[in-house]
Amino acid sequence: MQIACKFFLPLSIMNTNVKLSLDTRRQKKDASYPIILRLTHFRKTTSVSLGQSVQPEYWDDRNEKIKRAFKGTSSISKLNNQLLKEKTRAVDIINELHDKDELNFLSILQLKSKIVKTASFESFFEYSKDIVNELKKAERYGNANTYYAVIKVLEKFTGGNDIKFNEVNYGFLKRFESWHFSRGNSVNGLSAYMRTIKAILNKAIKADVIPREAYPFTHYRIKTTPTEKRALDIKSIKSIMLLKLKKTDSLFHYRNYFLASYMLYGISFMDLAFLRVENIIDNRVKFQRKKTAKPYDISITPQLMKILSIYLKDKSRSDFILPIVKRDTFELQYKDVLWARKRYNKGLKEIAKKCNIEQRLTSYVSRHSFATQAMLQDVPLQAISAMLGHNRLSTTQIYLKSLPSEILDDYNKKLVEL
Repeated sequence: MQIACKFFLPLSIMNTNVKLSLDTRRQKKDASYPIILRLTHFRKTTSVSLGQSVQPEYWDDRNEKIKRAFKGTSSISKLNNQLLKEKTRAVDIINELHDKDELNFLSILQLKSKIVKTASFESFFEYSKDIVNELKKAERYGNANTYYAVIKVLEKFTGGNDIKFNEVNYGFLKRFESWHFSRGNSVNGLSAYMRTIKAILNKAIKADVIPREAYPFTHYRIKTTPTEKRALDIKSIKSIMLLKLKKTDSLFHYRNYFLASYMLYGISFMDLAFLRVENIIDNRVKFQRKKTAKPYDISITPQLMKILSIYLKDKSRSDFILPIVKRDTFELQYKDVLWARKRYNKGLKEIAKKCNIEQRLTSYVSRHSFATQAMLQDVPLQAISAMLGHNRLSTTQIYLKSLPSEILDDYNKKLVEL
């Protein structure tokens, strides 16, 4: 167990350690690095920013303090005492949690939250970045990217300046809203950012980082506008099925991906890309949706098998069915899929032109089209919801809220003829 600055944690808390250190991952323009509290808890590590930085040659790592040769402050001893005070406060909190028999039942993020909640106005950005890191460790890269996108846009909005939790108030949200619209961005784009900011604040409240009274969304309402119609009619779907394409044409594969998604209950492109040969069992496709972990068990129709058989030849059980994922680690595989999805969406635009489909064709359209066509075939709403993997009927109703105009015309005709 490390002993630093003449005090240490009791031997009974050897699973937890606090050390003053430099964060060498984040070099600043002046070649300095932030001074942090490096917190270790059950072999997991995170950091707490202390708002100070120093060049490596002026940092005494063994004694956890700034060297006397440092010229960036009027009083080295005062600055070192300030750093020591932060470490002492963290150790006191850990000891108190240990005495209450709570320490061993906390995750490292929960422990960090306990330490920083008494600090004056914890950094919103640092807390959000910790969430991103934890999501990446859990291989939830989609959610991690969503949180990271909000951090980057807020950094642009604030001109690169840090923001504290107390600054993320109603006025801040309204200023961000005005800035967002001034750049020609959409209402639904703002809605996506605001929902993520709201989620970060909710996590901070649950972790006791900020009080519930600081919650700005009590008064701020997130706006949305109806999205464009996404579902294709059956005529357009058939035109895609019957489109003549050479196997050497990339559009041949993009058409197959779209139809396979449609036939697999509107499976997402991400889930489709990660399907392996071993997911085919007894003429059924069995897999777990990555977003929700919901299990699927779908019968393979002759139409679907016709598509799958193109890709199954000479493959082992562990191989991916489709030629989308190329690399080994999950993080790189996830990037493979994101890159492939961009090309796929471009290809779908070309397919739409060839089939004279005027509406925008994207990877999401197959899912909405499946839901709409299921409804038009009188499939019960609860069954459609189960097939889409939704936990709530209200989510399914979002997919079905805009019936095709011709269907409404038919209903109106029947009413008039009564």
